[in-house]
Amino acid sequence: MLKIEHLGIAVKNLEQSNQLFEKLFGAAPYKLEKVESEGVSTSFFMMGESKIELLEATNSESPIAKFIEKKGEGIHHIAFEVKDIHAEMKRLESEGFILLNKEPKKGADNKMICFLHPKGTNGVLIELCQEIGTL
Repeated sequence: MLKIEHLGIAVKNLEQSNQLFEKLFGAAPYKLEKVESEGVSTSFFMMGESKIELLEATNSESPIAKFIEKKGEGIHHIAFEVKDIHAEMKRLESEGFILLNKEPKKGADNKMICFLHPKGTNGVLIELCQEIGTL
């Protein structure tokens, strides 16, 4: 793993949360995006080399909707940038981690992603991500 790529924060209302985080960070999000396959609308804020992703559910079956229903708004996941997502998935699976998807899938911000089950990571949802242009 190369670095923390971003922190994902589940929110009930993306528009209101964008206003709040714009005040907090003193900057607007650099990107707004819907990821239909995940049932989310997202926004990304850049803080130096760090990113914050806000995620709002677009339907009641979305993992974000279920997360908010169970735990409320807050930190949803930590994403790590990897050099080779296929190799990293294979390595982590061989170490006993449970992958939530067997193949990388397209995520937000031009990334291929894979999640690790939080039961094997002390309750923290871990996302692996690799820039699509580097695959």
